[in-house]
Amino acid sequence: MIKAILVFNNAGKPRMTKFFSRYSEEDQQQIVRETFQLVSKRDGDVCNFLESGTSLLGSLDYKLVYRHYATLYFVFCVDSSESDLGILDLIQVLVESLDKCFENVCELDLIFHVDKVHHIVNEMVMGGMVLETSIREIVEGYQQQMKYEKDDRGVAAVHAVKAGVASAPTRAVAAFNTVKHTVHQKF
Repeated sequence: MIKAILVFNNAGKPRMTKFFSRYSEEDQQQIVRETFQLVSKRDGDVCNFLESGTSLLGSLDYKLVYRHYATLYFVFCVDSSESDLGILDLIQVLVESLDKCFENVCELDLIFHVDKVHHIVNEMVMGGMVLETSIREIVEGYQQQMKYEKDDRGVAAVHAVKAGVASAPTRAVAAFNTVKHTVHQKF
């Protein structure tokens, strides 16, 4: 089972965190800090799997599987039942899906489009279990959601404009009457 998905930059700033078990805010921050310390000090030519040696996630039965791309670390905290190579492939699927959805994804995309990044992750993993590994399916699900959001915003905007235009004279008359009534009461 996947316990957490963490993405942080070379300085250790979290850019996306998703926990599939309950942890307090303090514990989550501690997990991110310790994970960054463990992963960032490793050489680039060593394997991308790190067995547990501490009780970072509340148990000793976990491992870190990570990849370092440009300025970002993608880390999956998983229990021992998960395949190291399978999770490594899942990280690749995540990065390629982000790349297709954001057209050459960069750190700023993760910062300014957190909701979209979480939607992509939710297409892949839910409740710590892998749902989808097909990049095509993930991207299609993401595009469908963006279409729904665009349609909802468009419909809501039209209704807001219609309501605003139709009620503008009524609001103006009501405001004028309120001011007129207040002025008459004072004099």
